[in-house]
Amino acid sequence: MSTALSAIERFSRYQSDDAQSIEPVHCPVRDVLDCIGDKWSILTIMTLATRPQRFSELHRAIRDISKRMLTQTLRDLERDGLITRHVFPTKPPSVEYRLAPLGESLLEPMANLIDWADRRYSDIHAARDRFDGALSGALR
Repeated sequence: MSTALSAIERFSRYQSDDAQSIEPVHCPVRDVLDCIGDKWSILTIMTLATRPQRFSELHRAIRDISKRMLTQTLRDLERDGLITRHVFPTKPPSVEYRLAPLGESLLEPMANLIDWADRRYSDIHAARDRFDGALSGALR
């Protein structure tokens, strides 16, 4: 069985473990994707993949993120063990963020996703154009 099919099968088991329950499904996959699935987390992790950086460097590198959102993203990634925060005893204190080993383990899967997105962008863009064209034609 292929790796993709095996992963899909495991994910499906989480979804159907208690199909009769109205409680939210406890799914480790959902839990982890909730942490890393947003664009800011991915962009932050990929930016830190090159080298440790200070807050201001990260803010300049991820130009469209607000300072508030960057602060929250860094806290969330640190809480999940994906990055580490290092405070240096300078005046004023300087803080540097680095990928933790757990965050480094994400680089390979993320590289595959980035490669796929880069190769498939034109296909996705064309599909959007077709959809939007069909939608606007249907609204006339």
